[in-house]
Amino acid sequence: MTKVNGLVDKLAFWLGWIALLQGCMVKSLPYDYSASIECLPEPLEPQYGGGILRNADFSAGLRGWSTFGYGSIAESKSAAGNGFAVALNRTRAYQSVSQKVYLQGDTHYTLSAWLQVSDASADVRAVVKTVGDFVHAGGVVAKAGCWSMLKGGLTAASSGPAELYFESNATVDLWVDSVSLKPFSKDEWTAHRAQSVVAARKKTVRLQATDSAGNPLEGAAVSLDAVRTNFPLGAAVSRYILTNSAYQTWFASRFAVATFENEMKWYSTEPAPGREDYTVPDAMMAFAKSNGIAVRGHNVFWDQPSQQPGWVQSLPYPQLLAAASRRIRSVMSRYAGQVIGWDVVNENLHFNFYEGRFGWDASTAFYAAARLLDTGSALMFLNEYNTLEQPGDMAALPARYLQRLQQIIAAYPENGAGMAIGLEGHFTKPNIPYMRAALDTLAQAGIPVWLTEVDVAPGPSQAQHLEEVLREAYAHPAVQGIVIWSAWQPQGCYVMCLTDNNFKNLPQGDVVDRLIAEWRASPRAGATDAQGYFEADLVHGEYKVTVSHPALNSSISRSVKVELGSGSEHYFIDMQV
Repeated sequence: MTKVNGLVDKLAFWLGWIALLQGCMVKSLPYDYSASIECLPEPLEPQYGGGILRNADFSAGLRGWSTFGYGSIAESKSAAGNGFAVALNRTRAYQSVSQKVYLQGDTHYTLSAWLQVSDASADVRAVVKTVGDFVHAGGVVAKAGCWSMLKGGLTAASSGPAELYFESNATVDLWVDSVSLKPFSKDEWTAHRAQSVVAARKKTVRLQATDSAGNPLEGAAVSLDAVRTNFPLGAAVSRYILTNSAYQTWFASRFAVATFENEMKWYSTEPAPGREDYTVPDAMMAFAKSNGIAVRGHNVFWDQPSQQPGWVQSLPYPQLLAAASRRIRSVMSRYAGQVIGWDVVNENLHFNFYEGRFGWDASTAFYAAARLLDTGSALMFLNEYNTLEQPGDMAALPARYLQRLQQIIAAYPENGAGMAIGLEGHFTKPNIPYMRAALDTLAQAGIPVWLTEVDVAPGPSQAQHLEEVLREAYAHPAVQGIVIWSAWQPQGCYVMCLTDNNFKNLPQGDVVDRLIAEWRASPRAGATDAQGYFEADLVHGEYKVTVSHPALNSSISRSVKVELGSGSEHYFIDMQV
């Protein structure tokens, strides 16, 4: 009977534990958008209390943690008494502290950790070892003498055992603290996204209609007609739009922003030294203007060696300097005041054609010249790929991106005015938790963030993956615009088309149209209540508000801008009829 009673007690315990877990799952924690880009004397507390990790803050020494890769780990404490783990005597990049976990399939995991190294600095990457795979979940540039926050994530492809560990590009001692691995179901993730859309893209507008004596008008007819939506959604466009009326109609009816795919690049506008030809981009600019479409200037320079005009690649220093000076003056003077942003130095983290010839501060000089040549409100972008797409690409980590941004500004502080973050977004299978975490980190710079060249690799899930990426970008409070990289050409698009050659939507195009309709500032109509109030939840944008009342002979119209404000959730408008 004792054994039976023991089994009953154990069964009751596990059933109670399962019920507790289910209760926790019903009441999901809100998503934590916070991140830190400062190197701190002491790490912050682990997000979500560590999530599913045990002893996430190492307050119980090394309990729950083990060594990875036949290395050695030890417990250490700071002068302030904070405990952390140290992976020491490392001879391999992957030797570090680790913890075994069990992942639930089809579940998003957000990951964070605080890291430090014993000497200089090192690129540190978080890796989750699953059955048969090693999944990169994020990275950071860790330094000696202070703690840096890594924020990343992954989606578990299937349920099963896994192990979290860290690896670096240098075999210095690695310090680890305040680690978190928090699961969210797809439904929870979607709910968080919807909440963020309401907070970042919409506002409750409340207006009151009164007569000339200030008395509220009950039953006044109110209409709010949408003039424009604040959030810019655009696409790349090719020269073929100039001669294809179907392309023109399809594009102009959808997009607020255009990026010329190749036509403004140096190799297109100056194919031979001194022989400039802006005929095509001029015509494309005229088309955009005539249809009220804003244009991003893409690009002034491209740091990739293979993308230079053929005649530029072998120029000696003096001739290259003269050619580059002529290029930036030519293209930027021509289109200054006509574009909303410039990709001044494209893909500056992966390549260094100009730095290799002019010195490490070449990009600083280019951005300084760009600001002098276009003194308007155009944003100056540092445009790069893999910062959102690939947590395993250490060259383009959010921390590395921000480090490069700071270098460009530090040497010439005036460059800080009007700088913007350009994230290309060429995805294979999107890692959505990592994408959100990367945006969280980049948001700490406090400057505009755009996704500038969004596409998804071909495959049966292309449209679904595109929708996931676009929804995630739109919902993030730091993102101020999206451009889809889908310029049409008769021979096919770069990676992803939205239509066929007859401009009938492909599944990807249907996704875009559905989102445009969902995000558009829509008209609203109704009547005021007994106190003369009318209330509506509106997407940020511009509206024409018209109020009339049957007892009066006149109506009144007013233009109203609904924008993100720092005060009340309600936006009050007094309409005197």
